[in-house]
Amino acid sequence: MEIAANGGVALGERFVARGTALLPELVALRRAIHAEPEVGLHLPETQRRVLDALAPLGLEVRTGTALTSVVAVLRGGRPGPAVLLRADMDALPLREDADVPFRSANGAMHACGHDMHVAGLVGAARLLHEHRDELAGDVVFMFQPGEEGFGGAPLMLDEGVLDAAGQRPVAAYAVHVGPGPRGTFVTRPGTVTASSTTFEVEVSGRGGHGSRPHEGVDPVPVLAEIVLGLQSFVTRRFDVFDPVVLSVTNLAAGTGAANVIPDSARLSGTIRTMSPEALARVEAELPGFVAGIAGAHGATATTEIVTGYPSVVNDRATTARAVDVLRASFGDARVVEAPNPTMGAEDFSYVTRDVPGTMLMLLASPPGLDGPPAPNHSPRAVFDDGVLGDQAAALALLAARTLAGDAR
Repeated sequence: MEIAANGGVALGERFVARGTALLPELVALRRAIHAEPEVGLHLPETQRRVLDALAPLGLEVRTGTALTSVVAVLRGGRPGPAVLLRADMDALPLREDADVPFRSANGAMHACGHDMHVAGLVGAARLLHEHRDELAGDVVFMFQPGEEGFGGAPLMLDEGVLDAAGQRPVAAYAVHVGPGPRGTFVTRPGTVTASSTTFEVEVSGRGGHGSRPHEGVDPVPVLAEIVLGLQSFVTRRFDVFDPVVLSVTNLAAGTGAANVIPDSARLSGTIRTMSPEALARVEAELPGFVAGIAGAHGATATTEIVTGYPSVVNDRATTARAVDVLRASFGDARVVEAPNPTMGAEDFSYVTRDVPGTMLMLLASPPGLDGPPAPNHSPRAVFDDGVLGDQAAALALLAARTLAGDAR
């Protein structure tokens, strides 16, 4: 029996029903991962839970060298192309303040929902394995550590995840949970996330006694003026329709003694851009802008800029197919096109630079909240794992329909 012969709607109904049936297992897996979060590139306990969950499926599994990744390949019953499905696995160095019975107690927290992503992808692997004889092609499951600033995706690309099936995927999909009306899928063609860049400024003056500032060059007011000036730098040099967001997030100066003017002061922060052109201009102009303010006070300043994740850019054809597939199975009201990109960043961008891909948001706020839901990365973030069955079904359906070669 071939998937294409069954019709996409019928297949979607089967996947959604099976996803619902798998929900208790997926919830248990998610909560176990949530209770023991791990940060960074080395997540041995999370990796073990993924390997244990996949073991009964008999997939072609390999683990990473530079990081504790898991790559699993499902071979379909007939020859065909390959599709990649990705989930990130790492947590944040954040003490949890959410009132859930499975809350973390180790000082880290799955505040961005990566525990949900792992469980949802395991569920997709289960569903596709049950239909493997119907698949015309292969599915690569990419379980990735180190999304939260550690660059896990490019490391997995270096270790060959895109060639795991013996051929490059024709499409890649990822689902990211977020706050909002439970069960709603959100995506858009084109740019989805901002690029992420960090910067650090050091102002060098000449220290002295706090009672005689005229004898030195105080770097503290220079630093304060730079903080304010950076806001004008963004709003007066860059087009609002090609946005740049710059936030100063750290300030440091002084020795702790109230009567000592320090020799130097530092600040650092993040820059988010939507286009390579805007980023290139920031990199070219920011150091001179900062140095000019410092020079006006008789100080000097150096600026270090470190380019991070590029923007996730959804392939238009792949995204149109994803929207059609999900609407056919979940209804038009549950699939929404985002009017604008988000200023957050994601290293799935490295995958979508090499493979036509689509990242979707799945909104997962619990019902009955007292006030607006906490955002991702908040110590009070809570996600409703009742959506995991639909998350698994959506990923499995996107892979199956792509291998079938049509939108439905």
